[in-house]
Amino acid sequence: MTLSNEMNPDLDRLRSVLASMPGLAVAVSGGVDSLTLAHVASAVCPDFEAVHAVSPAVPASATERVRRHAKAHRWRFRLIETGEFADTAYLKNPVDRCYYCKSNLYRRMREVVGSKVIASGTNLDDLEDYRPGLNAASETGVVHPFVLAGIGKAALRGIARSLALVDIAELPAQPCLASRVETGIAIDATALGFIDRVEAEVRQHIANADVRCRITPMGVRLETSEQPPEAVLAVIAAWCESAGKTWLGLSEYRRGSAFKHGLG
Repeated sequence: MTLSNEMNPDLDRLRSVLASMPGLAVAVSGGVDSLTLAHVASAVCPDFEAVHAVSPAVPASATERVRRHAKAHRWRFRLIETGEFADTAYLKNPVDRCYYCKSNLYRRMREVVGSKVIASGTNLDDLEDYRPGLNAASETGVVHPFVLAGIGKAALRGIARSLALVDIAELPAQPCLASRVETGIAIDATALGFIDRVEAEVRQHIANADVRCRITPMGVRLETSEQPPEAVLAVIAAWCESAGKTWLGLSEYRRGSAFKHGLG
């Protein structure tokens, strides 16, 4: 059953938080969190804009999704390049790589949105993970409306359903493509393009599954929450061979298995 707006107290709290931010720029990555925030903010904040960063680390499907929502709902919308691929600290892919990524993002956003409040789609559940990007947010005064409203991932998806955002409400989490590269392996745009290609191919067959194409010193490993067709795995194996990469096969996706602590 689809909830009405009036039946969703989480949505009411979020609207109350956003109502105090008349000038707001939302960093919209293309996932359910930031897109849902943008939809609510666009209806509440008089001076709202959505800002999306284009980068080799951002899946092409995410950029297309943001464009589609912005056009359909007539948001004030801005595409930016954040320049993290010119940041040697980011390219070295340390444990806190996300800090350098977000520092570049929020610094560039501040340059283009002026005095507007900058908001992210961070929710309560995110605070339980290792997220050095939150330090960058704190340093640049970024606010997290879902956190301020006491909203976690499940409630956030409930808000998306109550707003009939059917194409994103059940969208699996999809961190930036650089998160698939094991800590210490330099970030390379070609490798990120390979990751995006593999994950896009898998999602054509298991659309709402969690999918991660991991780059490790030993080779390429695919993690999924559902079993892809064997024919798809054969295609990926062939792509690995063509790219000079070792295919390590399939394993089960586990939340939190990214290389955030440099343990592989």
